[in-house]
Amino acid sequence: MKRQFVIGALFLAAIAALTAGSRALDRRAAVEAAGAAVQAPRFEVDPLWPKPLPNKWILGQTIGVSVDAQDHVWIIHRAGSLEPGEVHATTMPATAQCCAPAPPVLEFDAAGNLIGHWGGPGDGYDWPDSNHGITVDYEGNVWIGGNGRGSPPAGRGRGPSARSGQPPAAGLNREQDESQTAGTQSFNDNMVLKFTQQGKFLMQIGKPKTSKGSNDTENLRLPAKTFLDKQTNELYVADGYGNHRVIVFDAVTGKYKRHWGAYGHKPDDVDLGRYDPKAPPAQQFRNPVHCADLSVDRLLYVCDRVNDRLQVFQPDGTFVKEAFFNKETLGSGSAWDIAFSKDPQQKYLYLADGEDDKVLVILRDTLEVLTSFGEGGRQPGEFYGVHSIATDSKGNIYTTETYRGQRVQKFTYKGLAPVTKKDQGVVWPARRP
Repeated sequence: MKRQFVIGALFLAAIAALTAGSRALDRRAAVEAAGAAVQAPRFEVDPLWPKPLPNKWILGQTIGVSVDAQDHVWIIHRAGSLEPGEVHATTMPATAQCCAPAPPVLEFDAAGNLIGHWGGPGDGYDWPDSNHGITVDYEGNVWIGGNGRGSPPAGRGRGPSARSGQPPAAGLNREQDESQTAGTQSFNDNMVLKFTQQGKFLMQIGKPKTSKGSNDTENLRLPAKTFLDKQTNELYVADGYGNHRVIVFDAVTGKYKRHWGAYGHKPDDVDLGRYDPKAPPAQQFRNPVHCADLSVDRLLYVCDRVNDRLQVFQPDGTFVKEAFFNKETLGSGSAWDIAFSKDPQQKYLYLADGEDDKVLVILRDTLEVLTSFGEGGRQPGEFYGVHSIATDSKGNIYTTETYRGQRVQKFTYKGLAPVTKKDQGVVWPARRP
């Protein structure tokens, strides 16, 4: 009996040891699998950024964001896009206490405090009828474009209210419908402007209502966004809502350098009609050509918004490759704006998809989508027309929203994590103990 008891005990101990060993192996396998899983940058929305604006100011369509060398966040918005009921404090006499449009250009520090504001018509330059895009270059200069199709705003001749004063008057604007093809009509906003960070005018490239089309080397036509190459001091312009090209200028003199269309072809202004995801890839850009950004390895990424694609070029316009994103997206398209991750190799690419209301996280070398975050709505972490995107030195993402979105949001970088969902939805902050 005693022998049988000992044998039974040994048997049970062996089973327990085997079970424990199996569990340890399972845990090890799980850890190894997690380590081997595809990883991507992870973000959480910061619902408390930025801080409330002073002076009862509110934002209209917010159609540009850039981060400078001090991690200050710059945005530009359209005061004229606000509805009458949103600006009752500006009537004479005031209808109600709230509200008034903020100046077009706003500067926030990293904590979300408003520290600078200016913008509007002034002497020596043509302020856009419809502001579009903002870029702070490596020297700290501020570049803006425009996609206004109408007459100049009221109040021309009134200078920028640098960091003080009330916002200038502005015309009624709305985010332009990408399906409208410009043809050869010369719309108002055929220029880009260069300012200091205090709003002092430095240079204008192009003149209003003078564009001769996509091969005009002196004027733009509804330019969407700019990028300055520090190595060559060249300005790349995504040109844009009227033209079908990327064009390059000397950033100091404004002298024309070169331009090209899709696949590096000479651009033309033939109306391609509505985008059809089942048709062969279009051999020209559709309107708008919405971004042109250069990576650290000197590849230029161009947003062909309505064609749902990015095209990649060498700086001389030589075509390298392309990729489509959410290719079935119609309407305003999926490829609105991009930003690069802040690791030295810029391993990841972030793409703002304003029609599908999300941000795609993309492996830059293969242009493979790893995951996405965001969904349609107006709560923090949701989007309504996510238009522009930028990153700061810590890897945080900032987005702006057009249409009735009318805001800027911050998404805090939380490091790399295994990809567990293709679409993460709202990346709300995790509960803290």
